[in-house]
Amino acid sequence: MKTTFLSLVLLFTIVIEAQDKKAYQLFDRNGKKLSYKKLLKSAESTQVVLFGEFHNNAISHWLELELTKDISQNKAIVQGAEMLESDNQKQVNQYLNGEINQKKLDSTARLWPNYKTDYKPLVDFALENKNPFVATNIPRRFASIVSKKGFEALETLSAEEKSWIAPQPIPYDANLPGYLEMMKMMGEHTSPNMPKAQASKDATMAYFINKNLKENTVFIHYNGSYHSDNFEGISWYLKTYNSAVQIITISTVEQKDISKLEQENYNKANFILVIDEDVTKTY
Repeated sequence: MKTTFLSLVLLFTIVIEAQDKKAYQLFDRNGKKLSYKKLLKSAESTQVVLFGEFHNNAISHWLELELTKDISQNKAIVQGAEMLESDNQKQVNQYLNGEINQKKLDSTARLWPNYKTDYKPLVDFALENKNPFVATNIPRRFASIVSKKGFEALETLSAEEKSWIAPQPIPYDANLPGYLEMMKMMGEHTSPNMPKAQASKDATMAYFINKNLKENTVFIHYNGSYHSDNFEGISWYLKTYNSAVQIITISTVEQKDISKLEQENYNKANFILVIDEDVTKTY
């Protein structure tokens, strides 16, 4: 009788889960399902959260904001993002200090086309709660220089321009799997400088994250998943600059079936955010 009762409970649970149209599911690196509560607990107890997003995924952006809000309930936070470039930090600070309005920020900073829908809520949360917001990314024109001429070209920049980039010479390991994969994806006509341009972004973001770490504070950083997947990119550079830093990474993936983690997505991050592939895109 007891066995029959347990079987009915299990069947009922399966039926309910099948009817529950979830938009996302969290997993650990080994494919075990995790709760949002577990993610939040880990995020509150680390120094850096690298939230790897898909730039056009509505669930990514929603969960970034929710996690930011929830961490701030118990810990002081610093926010930062790939989507803002380091030479625009002055304008970001002016906005946060109420010295300029959104229209002025739009005209003076190089904001992404989807800023208003996807990143403004994060910056405005910093504004409302007086959180620092760090523009971490290398100015795109300098990444473009690296892609054409290599790291050496950065030595020709002025002292002020160099202050917007990770200190030179930038450490670089061409054999990191992510950079090797980039070369493979780009095909036979790819220049060896292409992954160096990616590295200049990763290194600069890591440098400014590390520079803005504060005691008993969580730095939550929003970046494309590729910049921190497989514990490389920003994560690798953070460990290079500060071997003692505590980091958790989140990777975003899309799957048709979110009930289990596909094999190819194992080990991408500490937490893997699996989103239904039919979720609305923001562009």
